[in-house]
Amino acid sequence: MTSQWLFTGLVVLVGLERVAELVVSKRHAAWAFSRGGVELGQSHYPFMVGLHTGLLVGAVAEVWVADRPFVPVLGWVMLALVVASQALRWWCITTLGNQWNTRVIVVPGLSLVRRGPYRLIPHPNYVAVVVEGFALPLVHTAWLTALVFTVANAALLTVRIRVENAALREIASPVGASDGAVA
Repeated sequence: MTSQWLFTGLVVLVGLERVAELVVSKRHAAWAFSRGGVELGQSHYPFMVGLHTGLLVGAVAEVWVADRPFVPVLGWVMLALVVASQALRWWCITTLGNQWNTRVIVVPGLSLVRRGPYRLIPHPNYVAVVVEGFALPLVHTAWLTALVFTVANAALLTVRIRVENAALREIASPVGASDGAVA
């Protein structure tokens, strides 16, 4: 029972981190729009919000309702992956600065970011999302939530990355970065 409360606390902390992201995103969106930014791909955004909320709610619900056990060897490895995914996410956010956003906002004339994790792969924030999506529930063996989120997120990312890549190609000059950070 104690491990269930600790896991719930972990998920609440991740939820608070998401709120912090939304605050940063809102500030960055205002910055982008004030510079002529145009939002693209709005239709998938509500699904993305719902899916990410469902990850948090589903993980906690599964642990409590299905009485999932904490398996130390799995739990500690998954917790390390959750922490690593958060570090990667914030590396992306700080690298992109005002260009990072949870939405796809294109500001004409901005240069493509090619430093930090973006010098290694084109969508590093989505690596963080994928890892966190399976690792967070598996901290406390919520395997069903991990599975459902992973499959649904794969479908969502197919759409999201297509929208971002198209947005980057639409602009004549090189534009902002990826991971919801096309602004």
